[in-house]
Amino acid sequence: MEIKKAVIPAAGWGTRFLPATKAQPKEMLPLIDKPAIQYIVEEVRDSGLKDLLLITGKTKRPIEDHFDRSVELEDFLREKNNNSMLDLVEDIAKLMDIYYVRQKAQLGLGHAVYCARSFINDEPFGVLLSDDIILGDPPCLQQMIDAYHKTGTAVVAVMEVKDEEVHKYGIVFPAGDSNRNLFPVSSLVEKPFREKAPSNLAVIGRYILLPEIFDILEDLPPGRGGEIQLTDALNILAQQGKVHAYRFTGQRYDIGDKLGFLEATVDIALSRPDIAESFLRYLSSKVQRGA
Repeated sequence: MEIKKAVIPAAGWGTRFLPATKAQPKEMLPLIDKPAIQYIVEEVRDSGLKDLLLITGKTKRPIEDHFDRSVELEDFLREKNNNSMLDLVEDIAKLMDIYYVRQKAQLGLGHAVYCARSFINDEPFGVLLSDDIILGDPPCLQQMIDAYHKTGTAVVAVMEVKDEEVHKYGIVFPAGDSNRNLFPVSSLVEKPFREKAPSNLAVIGRYILLPEIFDILEDLPPGRGGEIQLTDALNILAQQGKVHAYRFTGQRYDIGDKLGFLEATVDIALSRPDIAESFLRYLSSKVQRGA
């Protein structure tokens, strides 16, 4: 089946960025002049999908406002003949069809995905986590869709991480040659201790899921941290031979981490013709002063 829909869970509290996230969603923190979540939405659009569901919470209204029209702002820019900025603002509202549902309780990623069941119905679908910015061409989600069409199974994006970092991720146990870009998975475990990790291949925030995941999530008991873990549901599918891992290409940033957020900001700044030269001069002056 063709993949036509994607889901972005965006209901978390963003506690790692307090106090900045006390009164605004972490997904709206800007990377230069664009909120982080817009990069994720653009990845969905650039991967050819038309319908997107955002799983939000009661503090996330600014996300909805951002992707909606702002008639007053548009009129203001029009009156000022600021056509370039007007086009930018209007284009945000035209990105794609976006729908919203609230996760009424913070019960984990698996529960957040389960909230999408009525939107998805009986189709395979993509899931993108808003803490993972992945820049590249083709987009990571498009790569995942292509991998799904080769396997017909669920697909998880993976990358190698340092042994001392495996406890931060879901980790896959390869069932085949893990040196290939696409290989079957026999099991997954959520945030294992270093000495018990089956590999150092970590699941990154991009998934292609099968609709049967909802039947599994419906009866899944809480796992690590007392939450409904998507990794645990995928582990059940993996044991049925229905999960593949895919080594994606592109630059990934963990913007749920302060250092990762800073790295993304610096790299995006250096890629921007309008500010890169000035930014490089600034960095050079800091280095010369020994800062």
